Amino acid sequence: VLLPTWSGLFWGLLLTVLAAGCCQGNSVERKIYIPLNRTAPCVRLLNATHQIGCQSSMSGDTGVIHVVEKEEDLSWVLTEGPHPPYMVLLDGNLFTRKVMMQLKGTSRVSGLAVAAAKPSPPQGFSPGLKCPNDGFGVYSKDYGPEFAHCNATVWNPLGTELSYEDFHFPIFLLEDANETQVIKQCYQEHNLPQNGSGPEYPLCAMQLFSHMHAVTNTVTCMRRSSIQSSFSINPEVVCDPLLDYNVWSTLQPINSSGKVDPEKEFILVATRIDSHSFFWNIAPGAESAVSSFVTHLAAAEALHKVPDVSLLPRNIMFTFFQGETFDYIGSSRMVYDMENDKFPLRLENIHSFLELSQVALRNGSALWMHTDPVSLQNSSVEAKVRNLVATLKNSSSGANVTLEEAGFSQPLPPSSFQRFLRARSIPGVVLTDHRTTFHNRYYQSMYDTPENIWLQYPEGLSPEEALEYVSDTAKALAEVATVLARALYQLAGGASNTSALQADPKTVSRMLYGFLVKMNNSWFQSIIKPDLKGILGDEVPQHYVAVSSPVNTTYLVQHVLANLTGSVVNLTKEECQSPEKTPSSEKEMYEYAWVQGSLEPNSSARVPFCVRSTVHLSKALSPAFELRQWGSTEYSTWTESRWKEIRARIFLVASKELEIITLVLGITILIFSLLATYFINSKADVLFSSPRDPGAVAY
Repeated sequence: VLLPTWSGLFWGLLLTVLAAGCCQGNSVERKIYIPLNRTAPCVRLLNATHQIGCQSSMSGDTGVIHVVEKEEDLSWVLTEGPHPPYMVLLDGNLFTRKVMMQLKGTSRVSGLAVAAAKPSPPQGFSPGLKCPNDGFGVYSKDYGPEFAHCNATVWNPLGTELSYEDFHFPIFLLEDANETQVIKQCYQEHNLPQNGSGPEYPLCAMQLFSHMHAVTNTVTCMRRSSIQSSFSINPEVVCDPLLDYNVWSTLQPINSSGKVDPEKEFILVATRIDSHSFFWNIAPGAESAVSSFVTHLAAAEALHKVPDVSLLPRNIMFTFFQGETFDYIGSSRMVYDMENDKFPLRLENIHSFLELSQVALRNGSALWMHTDPVSLQNSSVEAKVRNLVATLKNSSSGANVTLEEAGFSQPLPPSSFQRFLRARSIPGVVLTDHRTTFHNRYYQSMYDTPENIWLQYPEGLSPEEALEYVSDTAKALAEVATVLARALYQLAGGASNTSALQADPKTVSRMLYGFLVKMNNSWFQSIIKPDLKGILGDEVPQHYVAVSSPVNTTYLVQHVLANLTGSVVNLTKEECQSPEKTPSSEKEMYEYAWVQGSLEPNSSARVPFCVRSTVHLSKALSPAFELRQWGSTEYSTWTESRWKEIRARIFLVASKELEIITLVLGITILIFSLLATYFINSKADVLFSSPRDPGAVAY
């Protein structure tokens, strides 16, 4: 009987067809969809009381594309267009609060793609708060109430607070001008209104995926994650605290695992190393962060070159705080650790505090010294602050920097110093390029780029030449670093002449290039550990704190500081990576790092070496999460929602009528196929049987 053979052949052929269809699935998808590979989403962040940011539905949001390049184009999206919902391709110059509130207030918009403005909007753009970190600094109803909530000075008057709105649709940034052009071309070919009437199908559409798992606020999402972790083998965490590490080092080595003598005094120098913008991991922070921490690093290098620093009566601690954008995560954690004996220093060890804030946009040579008018009412604090101010002014003689006092009635700008003042009256000064409101027109935005601080390179330079190019910006920041280093030397008790104490503009140039233009450069490659070389990407560096730690910025600040202030020691790779096995290593006093080293001439091989330094990392996780006080008003409570996928794509969409016809036709064909299959199967013995050979004998 040949029936089994025919049946097997039928099912084999069917499986082959199905397998071929599966294999061709990706190819079919590629023919239908054009993926947008260089985008940055707006994601959801949460604190004790709110959720902010954006999200899509679970299956992504889809809409017909409409290009909005001037405000008049909005009417088509908001009222006139016959094919809602729309995906708006918005020109970066229209990414304003006025326009965004119009789009937020309608159900005719399913999402937004923003094309960054080039050049940056001349009027400025800051999606941050007008009063950054309001409520988490030192000023409150109990301490300087006249200065609380920026009553005296609105520091960021251009702040639109867009980053702190909650949008019910996805918003993506288009980072590639070529992809933006592809979308516009698709729009012009298919969606452009004809004589005021709607275009004909098929239409160009966009689909954005950015569904967020967390909702409501940090209290809710952390409680859900905690319950999942308690009762589930595979818990589904819906949000994570923003966290990283602070970087710190001391001029004279101390026992990092012990406690400093209560009588030992320290000058604490601080700056922040993180920034933020409306879009996830887009945080160039040229003026808001990089200019200050690069200046700080240059001052640390200059001080370590002074011969008698080991003899200074006071020590100096260089501190780089992470997460300061989000209600002072890093500084509040260090204060908490100092108060609870979880850090080598106590607050009582701090003699005085110097902080570098935004310093790259000086008007002429002016650099402003801000002090706290409330603590100055204490005579002993006032005397120390006056000494600080006088020392800074004295250190600027001969430099192209003029230090000016902001004034008695002027409160402190947003600064890490405020978190220390909340705990103890410490004499301190915050240095900025602005007396009152920020000079930075792009605070906490994607436009706070090298161009914002006038960092420019001549055309035609190779990457290596650009790395070494000393720009006017580098020279200006080196002057500020020189003044800072001289002042610190004198405050620490140094008696020698400081005229020879100079920050190196070449070092500043290298750091500006590495932190703002290209991380993957020869200098950064030579100073990091071999297992960290993967962090040196070719993309533009970003300085968002994130939830996975340490982030690239932290690693790089750590290794740059070690390179500038440490020393090369004659240890093998094994000894360097396990210094506790070497009796003379003083492991409790120093950190050791085996770094890649520079390339040998005309070779791809490197010459690695061991660096010994006093550079350490400490947690930058808000105490609210250590204490499980997720609704805290004392500490930062910011979390970031988790998500499954982030992606964007465009495609042609047919009319609803055609989709329904196609669906009905498909169902009809399916039913017919099932009936045909059933009929063929039921009659298989007839259809696939062959007549017997009369002469054959069956056994």
